[in-house]
Amino acid sequence: MTDKQSIDTFLAQRSLAIAGVSRSGKKFGNSIMKELRGKGYAMHPVHPEAEEVDGVRCVPSLKDLPDGVGGLVLVVKPEQSEKLVREAKEAGITRVWMQQGAQSEAAVEYCREQNMDVVANECVLMFSEPVKGIHGFHRWLWKVFGKLPR
Repeated sequence: MTDKQSIDTFLAQRSLAIAGVSRSGKKFGNSIMKELRGKGYAMHPVHPEAEEVDGVRCVPSLKDLPDGVGGLVLVVKPEQSEKLVREAKEAGITRVWMQQGAQSEAAVEYCREQNMDVVANECVLMFSEPVKGIHGFHRWLWKVFGKLPR
């Protein structure tokens, strides 16, 4: 289980990269990007082919991110996460959030071996304040059942 300190440290970063957005706008990564932007985060979508997604300029790879990006949100397949955590390390990104379904044991283990702060198998929208709607209800349920990170 991820600890609360890793979650708080990640969310304290106000400039984040995100991998897993689509040009169609129909992926969960697009929803995360939109909601985090609405909460004041500077979001930097990483997309190897798109120049822009949801009105936000994309970069083709993590090495092309601007200085000051404090973390990477992954909303991709586990095998892509394994590749992207290595690229994140090379790009100097030491905080990674792997949404549910994006994590793999190999990617999480790599982050730990490289002293990267990793949040895995948690939904960033359940923790980024203010939490509203279904994500607030989900967080409340996890609290009731003792599943919230401590």
